[in-house]
Amino acid sequence: MTLKKTSIILCTYNEAYYVKDTIEKIQKTIKNLELIIVDDDSKDRTREIINELNSENKIKLIHRKKTRGLASAFFAGLMEATGDYVGWIDTNMSELVVKFEEMDSALESGNDIAILSRYIEGGEDKRNLLRSLSSKYFNLLCGLLLGPQIKDYTTGIFLFKSKVLHEVPICAYGHGEFVIEFLENAKRKSFKIKEIPFIQMKDDDLNVSKTAGNLIRFFYLGFTYFLRILRILTRKN
Repeated sequence: MTLKKTSIILCTYNEAYYVKDTIEKIQKTIKNLELIIVDDDSKDRTREIINELNSENKIKLIHRKKTRGLASAFFAGLMEATGDYVGWIDTNMSELVVKFEEMDSALESGNDIAILSRYIEGGEDKRNLLRSLSSKYFNLLCGLLLGPQIKDYTTGIFLFKSKVLHEVPICAYGHGEFVIEFLENAKRKSFKIKEIPFIQMKDDDLNVSKTAGNLIRFFYLGFTYFLRILRILTRKN
């Protein structure tokens, strides 16, 4: 990877099952690393594990006791980021950390944002049928309403040049739908977005997932994502 400083933001809430493996892989893969973890007052051993791995104080840990939410957690991490590149990955997707090398190369090649995509050639979604089909058809809807230039608006892994934030602010509310708005705003500003294929593997433990095991929450999040798209469509450039 390039020697440019890279800030990676992890947003955690009860991630003890995954967090150690993810941190270790990020530290091994990214050399000039600034790792920022925003924890929304986890009730399990998440922070304890992070502190055990942080003996040299190389991890910035933000512990939020009275605020919770994925978008606002990412924004809190963003306020601490000082890297030339800024990235995000879901804590439970450690097997994809190696993809940051490819995303880094995409930025070095003149792109402004690199995202992993399940819906371009070479990509695939191997999760359970409900989640994979819901994601596929929601992204098709995004393509119809927002344009076909981006195939995977709901990706959980991206890397972008920090300069993008000078023109494309992060709208820090809601869940993961902030990524849709960020990508659409960047597209409208003519920033170059590169999609890189990846295969999302089967859910290894649906009891650990924050959405798969709760259908009401799953469909509620889908509804909030749709409302965010409507907001984007009604807003001028």
